Amino acid sequence: MVRYDEILSGPQRPQYKMEGVCAVVGSLVLLACAAVTFSGSPAPTQLNALGSVSTQAAARVARPANLPASSFRAPEAALPEEMELEQASLETAQVIPEAEFVAIPSSSPSWVPYGVASAFFGVVAAVMAVFRPKATPRPQTQEVDVFDTLLPSTRRQALAGAVATTAVAVTPQPAAAGLFGGDKPGADWEQIEIDGITGQDLTFYDIEMLDDKHGFLIGSRQTLLETLDAGKTWTPRYLNTGDDLPYRYSSISFKENEGWLVGKPPILMHTTDAGKSWERIGLSPQLPGIPLVITALNNQGGAEMCTDQGGLYTTNNAAQNWKAAVEETVDATLNRTVSSGISGASYYTGTFGTIARNPDGDYIGVSSRGNFYMTYEPGQTFWYPRNRSGARRIQSMGWRRDGGIWEIGRGGQLSFGKGEGIAEDFDKLNINSRGYGLLDVQWRNDNEVWAVGGSGTLIKSNDGGKKWKRQKELDNIAANLYECKFFNDGKIGFVLGNAGVLLRYIGKA
Repeated sequence: MVRYDEILSGPQRPQYKMEGVCAVVGSLVLLACAAVTFSGSPAPTQLNALGSVSTQAAARVARPANLPASSFRAPEAALPEEMELEQASLETAQVIPEAEFVAIPSSSPSWVPYGVASAFFGVVAAVMAVFRPKATPRPQTQEVDVFDTLLPSTRRQALAGAVATTAVAVTPQPAAAGLFGGDKPGADWEQIEIDGITGQDLTFYDIEMLDDKHGFLIGSRQTLLETLDAGKTWTPRYLNTGDDLPYRYSSISFKENEGWLVGKPPILMHTTDAGKSWERIGLSPQLPGIPLVITALNNQGGAEMCTDQGGLYTTNNAAQNWKAAVEETVDATLNRTVSSGISGASYYTGTFGTIARNPDGDYIGVSSRGNFYMTYEPGQTFWYPRNRSGARRIQSMGWRRDGGIWEIGRGGQLSFGKGEGIAEDFDKLNINSRGYGLLDVQWRNDNEVWAVGGSGTLIKSNDGGKKWKRQKELDNIAANLYECKFFNDGKIGFVLGNAGVLLRYIGKA
């Protein structure tokens, strides 16, 4: 366990009074040695002969009788390369006159400058140690585990892809409703605190409202929450799946009292009483991919399910039978059309990262690597591959309110397709996401548009996407916002994020 103050400012500095005293004593000793060296006897000298020496093969050199042996050496410059030195005797030695010996300085270095320099720096260090200011202790706060304060930087796990932001942030503490401006004039959103959920390591993936009051919220860790007051409060609900697998619920849809839910590992749940009870429906092991999106078509057993490999199935008898809408998965289609000119589509073995469906049953699926996308319209027997609009890889795509499409590129680039329906040409919009990636775009009405993304990014447009303004009240949210949804003609709205973050719309209806 570590403390907040140690994480932010490091440990407190120790005091160095004893070390300072030792430094003073050491400096004085060095200074004394330098003084003794400076005031002592002169440095020893060497005597060198200046006279000539015989160049015979065996030269004999003798020292004067009154010089010690340690102070005498022959002139090295005059010695041949090979010479034998012998102990000379008084009888055989060639006596060199004493006058030809001179004193030369010794090569031994003096300690005086080193002693003075050492003493100077020692005194300076001692003074700094003794008079060093004391560190001011910071007040201790709560103890936390460092690993519990780190947010996961991955994007939504059900819709795999690169996350828009790489920044690590501290997990937010549970916030009361209105923290982000509920009591502030003009505020559009409030954060909803959910006991045991807010601030925890889980992510919300989808939300559905049956009416103005009743709704369900799903996410990772088998999270299923129910509200009966338009999202002001939420109550956990338990689904009996028949096993202990940690399911991640990714999509939920209702038509009146009949509802469907899918997740990963592959699971399909069905209810006919507005969620009071749920029944698990078995899925074939041969199902291509994992169910990613489920749509309730009516309240008489009709539903449509799409997998991350492009498998598209419909049922009209409450899942007793399923009918395939396409003849092959997306990788089979791409490998069959390797000459289609689609960048990154040849020999493709990936899956869809995101899938969006409009009310008419048209689909847009973005490849998990974001290098192309595919579309489907009712009546087709396969998915149609398409190139992305620019150099940036696609983060997400979806449908506009006017029937056109939008595309989010990596790094927060938002573009609108020209005209209605599927478009080949896109117009890039001027939207400042501060470098954070965007993940979803939704319309509350014909003019009001919201874009959400990494690190609490929430941006609003009041003119259909021409101009955008960031909601600064939400900058302190330490979470990625993955999805935005509106219900009942825009009167009810929610933004879903990780770390158990849920925002509720409280703006003008």
